[in-house]
Amino acid sequence: MNRVLSFYLILWSFSKIYGLENGLARTPPMGWLAWERFKCNTNCYSDPDNCISEKLFMKMADKLVEEGYRDAGYVHINIDDCWMAQFRDSKGNMVPDPKRFSRGIKFLADYMHKRGLKLGIYQDFGAFTCMGYPGIIGHMRQDAKAFAKWKVDMVKLDGCHSKVTDLDDGYVTMGKYLNETNRPMIYSCSWPYYQLINQLEPNYKLISKHCNLWRNYHDIQDSWESISRIIDFFGDNQEVISLHVGPGHWSDPDMLMIGNFHLTPGQARAQMAVWSILPAPLLMSNDLRDMKPVFKEILLNAKAIAIDQDPLGLPGKRIYKKNHLEIWMRHISPSNKGEFSCAVLFLNRDKYTKVVKILLKELGMNNTNGYHCVSVFSDQKYNFHDQNDILSVGIEPMDVFMLNCQIIIK
Repeated sequence: MNRVLSFYLILWSFSKIYGLENGLARTPPMGWLAWERFKCNTNCYSDPDNCISEKLFMKMADKLVEEGYRDAGYVHINIDDCWMAQFRDSKGNMVPDPKRFSRGIKFLADYMHKRGLKLGIYQDFGAFTCMGYPGIIGHMRQDAKAFAKWKVDMVKLDGCHSKVTDLDDGYVTMGKYLNETNRPMIYSCSWPYYQLINQLEPNYKLISKHCNLWRNYHDIQDSWESISRIIDFFGDNQEVISLHVGPGHWSDPDMLMIGNFHLTPGQARAQMAVWSILPAPLLMSNDLRDMKPVFKEILLNAKAIAIDQDPLGLPGKRIYKKNHLEIWMRHISPSNKGEFSCAVLFLNRDKYTKVVKILLKELGMNNTNGYHCVSVFSDQKYNFHDQNDILSVGIEPMDVFMLNCQIIIK
């Protein structure tokens, strides 16, 4: 195990961070997004409680406040595709569907702001959105001004029906138009994803300069198989992606599936843990009106959220992978004279319990004064006094063990 860990830790120490500096998204955004759970359900006649409508977003906003999610950091309510009417008006303006969003987008933004929340919205760098609604081509400056007028706080720009050769210029241009409005709006881009699926190498230095968030991989699904593929993608490509992760610029592995239909509690903890250690935006897509306590507890886990929201914004990395066991590690605050506290994640993707015994120095934990550690998903505490101390843990099948280890400063 020593040589594998040493290889990754050496690579980590030589990482350089490049990226966007527009003052926004200094930590990964947290909130709720409609898409995976509610898709493009526009049938408000037969399904009024679950269709894409102002009623749905208002209800989810109320739940964020009432159930403690807002106070834990989940402040964004994001509209995805299917909010528009089928056609622009005679002046080329986007029009919210008049039946489903009868009071308009600004009404929704005001509703969120009065509750200490923020509103996000969706458009697409194409003639049409993914679901066939009016896209942004030919209307980029016009739409940016509309978003600002409506007091939107985040804009997601998808890439369906786009020309892949136009993406580099198009996403940069839309970011410029958003900035010209002087309205602070987090800019979420699907830019690299559409390049990757067309076998083009994304310019992540350029992407991170112009986007606060960016998607690299296929849409997440409510299954452990989908989450596993995303974890593999980020681990396998970390030496490229992590160079550009930091305050204001985050690589987005997509929504949290916790609280839906197909994850076990262990798998839900695994997604929360990996997303927190990357770190990634924590954007739930679930039905907050119908949450089992075990999943709500995972989503509101203050120790996991603190790791995700660590102000240093340093990227986490997979430092070991063998026999269905992975070890991930991230430097976090506080630090002292070049020594960092750290989050350590053991991910067991096997069908059997695994017992791991490892020296602290094998994890790169070399602080001579030791560490105070606490388990993220339990109340267990550990004190280590020397780099030759041994961490011994058991990890249940399809589950995680995660520690927040604070350096001891004398």
